[in-house]
Amino acid sequence: MTAPVPTRSRSARGLLVAGVLLAFVLAGFVSGYASSEPDGLEKVAGDQGFLTSADEHAFGDLFLADYAVRGIDDPRLAGGLAGVIGVALVLVVGTLLFWGVARLGRRRPASRV
Repeated sequence: MTAPVPTRSRSARGLLVAGVLLAFVLAGFVSGYASSEPDGLEKVAGDQGFLTSADEHAFGDLFLADYAVRGIDDPRLAGGLAGVIGVALVLVVGTLLFWGVARLGRRRPASRV
């Protein structure tokens, strides 16, 4: 007796689920081990002497500013939670956009040649 061959939609769905789970794991756990050193832009700004002249951006007071959830004292937990929230937001917005575009495509009448 041989095992049934997985259908294309089932394997695509499994790949999608695995990708989403991997994104959540990377954002939630691995991001806590990211370097705390400044990135390239901050390094150059510091070397050139204009780092302190930067203004605070408009979203600086939001609860996810600076890649961490404001109000959580543990930096790894705050950063991991911000990553998970970010992945979830991107997933929701991307899914809504995908469904919206797909729905518009179905509404559009076929062009006549």
